[in-house]
Amino acid sequence: MPVQDFLNQRAVNVVVSGSYTLPNWYDPQGKLRTFACRTTRVSPFRMIVDVPVVGKIGDRLTSYFRDFGKFEGSISDTMQGSFLLELEMTRARREKLSDMLTWIEKKQKDSTILDGRRHARIVPPHPHSMLTLADGSIHPCFIIDASASGVAVSAAVQPPVGMPLAVGACIGRVVRLLPDGIAVKFIEQQNVRNLDRLIARAAPVQPAATPDLSEPAVSAA
Repeated sequence: MPVQDFLNQRAVNVVVSGSYTLPNWYDPQGKLRTFACRTTRVSPFRMIVDVPVVGKIGDRLTSYFRDFGKFEGSISDTMQGSFLLELEMTRARREKLSDMLTWIEKKQKDSTILDGRRHARIVPPHPHSMLTLADGSIHPCFIIDASASGVAVSAAVQPPVGMPLAVGACIGRVVRLLPDGIAVKFIEQQNVRNLDRLIARAAPVQPAATPDLSEPAVSAA
């Protein structure tokens, strides 16, 4: 199903963190890589998921979400930094998910329900950024969460512990490997109010190819 069609269907805008694996993405030990992700819109049949590695239409994958549990499914459409996942489950599981979505939506709208960690770590509203490694290479990444002192990200690359890098405009160093990404400690503590502006960075626009004018063109005889 195209994303545009899904946007016109009954669904709820629910932000739930999770993880997923894609076919043919392995770590140096030969195990399937796990990436972080986050839902943005969910129904009992499909969901839009923000991700660091999009995959291809038709890819079957396994995902796990804190509030939903484990899902099997396949990608039916892709966008910049996200995909539409078709959920494969029994009718009973769909009914349970439907009830859960209703409850979660009400919970997220209830300002009296507080997260005890919300002042320590935040989930930025813009989850996509860019990693700049020590060699100058730039790679897209997905922000799992952040604080004034550091950030957790998921990306196709896996920099080792100790490597200096930048997440958006914030310079830091890899201090820990996570099951679905890396933890980066900033060199300088940041103002939490400015974090989203500092770490969120869109992928750079690739310049258009220019013709090679070093040799004259040869006209056809």
